[in-house]
Amino acid sequence: MIDNVLNAFRIPDLRRKLLYTIGLLLVFRVVAHIPVPGVDLAKLRDLFANNQLLGLLNLFSGGALQTFSVAAMGVYPYITASIIMQLLMPLIPQLEALSKEGEMGRNKLNQYTRIMTVPLAFLQGFGQVSLLQRSNVLTNFNLFNKDTFLPSFALLVALTAGTMLLVWIGELITENGVGNGISLIIFAGIVARLPQGIGQSIVSGTSGTNIMGLAVFGIIGLATIVGIVVIQEGQRRIPVQYSKRIRGTRMYQGQSTHIPLKVNSAGMIPLIFALSIMIFPGTIASYFQASSNATVANFAGGVVNFFNSQTGLAYWVLYFVLTVAHGGHVPTAEPAGEPAEERRVHSGHPARPADRRVPEQGAEPHHAGGRPLPRDRGHPAVLRPVRHEHSEPGHQQHRLAHRCGRGAGHHEAA
Repeated sequence: MIDNVLNAFRIPDLRRKLLYTIGLLLVFRVVAHIPVPGVDLAKLRDLFANNQLLGLLNLFSGGALQTFSVAAMGVYPYITASIIMQLLMPLIPQLEALSKEGEMGRNKLNQYTRIMTVPLAFLQGFGQVSLLQRSNVLTNFNLFNKDTFLPSFALLVALTAGTMLLVWIGELITENGVGNGISLIIFAGIVARLPQGIGQSIVSGTSGTNIMGLAVFGIIGLATIVGIVVIQEGQRRIPVQYSKRIRGTRMYQGQSTHIPLKVNSAGMIPLIFALSIMIFPGTIASYFQASSNATVANFAGGVVNFFNSQTGLAYWVLYFVLTVAHGGHVPTAEPAGEPAEERRVHSGHPARPADRRVPEQGAEPHHAGGRPLPRDRGHPAVLRPVRHEHSEPGHQQHRLAHRCGRGAGHHEAA
């Protein structure tokens, strides 16, 4: 493993991508530590300890929400915009048509997603700052007061700009780095807190017990990573048999190939959907626990206990059902071994110049007049000089004389 890492740095192109990615991740961690003024950090820690929804948002922000930095919302508004675009594609024909236009359509959809991220980030920032204000974590925030409008608006603009900066860093990693920039930003935020947790575990308690626990934790972590990679890269290959086909004057032999269906084709989206839905009822019910109506307060308390306990069998059964329900869609896959010419013939695209093979000299059919037969649309015929039956020099001179208007004199001279 160490040799593979060293070999990766010996390849110039791969070394450049790795260093580029590491540099942008360091920029992300610097941005995550730029705080917003006027926040009581002690009250903020207590708020996060008692609110599960904020803990999930802190996970997506890479730990920046716990310190309420300018990158407090992380890339979560961008993820929300991406999910909304995926849900709107089957409903809006124009978006569905763009998704089928290849690279240009995907770039257009990504642009729409980024534009949608800006208002979502502004609204989410307003909601989070309002929640912190009600919890006495943040003061002097009011958009509807002329005395506090300017600093409040500047605060929301800073949070929105921080989110768009992280989205831009993620796209730079995707384009010029090792790829999957948004996922790497989330991963970097989670891993950044790992050394602090390991250090606290070593310092507290007896050293022997802590070292044994860390060793067991490391083994479980490695086994989990191996399992995730196996499931992520796993495929079920459905065999496909192609029969012999004739296109124009060309014959394509039958062959066997397969359709690769990924075991985990939906990725992490079903888990995100299911976890968001499981957190939502408890969050809403928590606002009604202090109701003056005893029935409403008791019902809200039961809902909060059910969705925040995470220990009951019913909770995990519901979690499993929601995950399977959101992950039931399987995207269409293209057969892996189908020839490029076959794909172009089926899709209607013309053949590339490199794929236009010149037929054999004796295999090209001609009309009686010597003109070549019309070929398949995707494989145009190669034009050759027209051959006539009378090719002797005397006949050629005879035709030339007639063209020049000296046909009679030519015959007399002959």
